[in-house]
Amino acid sequence: MRESSVNKKIRAKAIYRVLTKSYPNVRCELDYTNPFQLLVATVLSAQCTDKRVNQTTPALFKKYNTIKKMATADRSDLERLIKSTGFFRAKAKNIKSLSQKILIDFNGKVPENLEDLITLPGVGRKTANVVLGHAFGIPGITVDTHFGRLSRRFGWSKENNPVKVEFEVGELITRKEWTNLSQRLIWHGRRVCHSRKPACGACGLAKLCPSFGIGESDPIKAKRLVKVEADFR
Repeated sequence: MRESSVNKKIRAKAIYRVLTKSYPNVRCELDYTNPFQLLVATVLSAQCTDKRVNQTTPALFKKYNTIKKMATADRSDLERLIKSTGFFRAKAKNIKSLSQKILIDFNGKVPENLEDLITLPGVGRKTANVVLGHAFGIPGITVDTHFGRLSRRFGWSKENNPVKVEFEVGELITRKEWTNLSQRLIWHGRRVCHSRKPACGACGLAKLCPSFGIGESDPIKAKRLVKVEADFR
């Protein structure tokens, strides 16, 4: 039986209440002291763990501690400093280029709106919403691989396109909670609702989740859910 939009919204809010109780003190797990550092750290986090990024950024930010220094940095040196995060050549190019653009087009300040942020090299909606939500307190939905997976498992969206998922889920949860919603789904995905073997038996959302038991009872469907995650990386 197809779930009505009203019931879907009611269930989504119920799920979010449980997530709020489970993860009351959510925060961004990337280390930063200002919006620019968060922007760079988020760019580095693509295809890389937050833990690895946090091991990499202290040396990077110590040597290039201003936007101007980052903009004029030797690219080979940037590559050396961020090599452990993977895709380091592309990331170094983007970090240097976005720093230059911030200096030239935005008077040396990280933009505080999504439209301007996504004009920066290497910055898409996901990165922009991380910066807006955590550095500027502007609500945004961050659709990473965990958020996309849980949205499908919760029945909030059937889409594989991150932007479509962002808009669909945004209709279910009040805007002021978007940033915290994103972080809570990411934490739950990392800690409980794993990609290949979700810990359904230990999940407080079992009664509200249409995918409960998927890891044990329906391995074929579970495999299909894992397969589409590449679209969110």
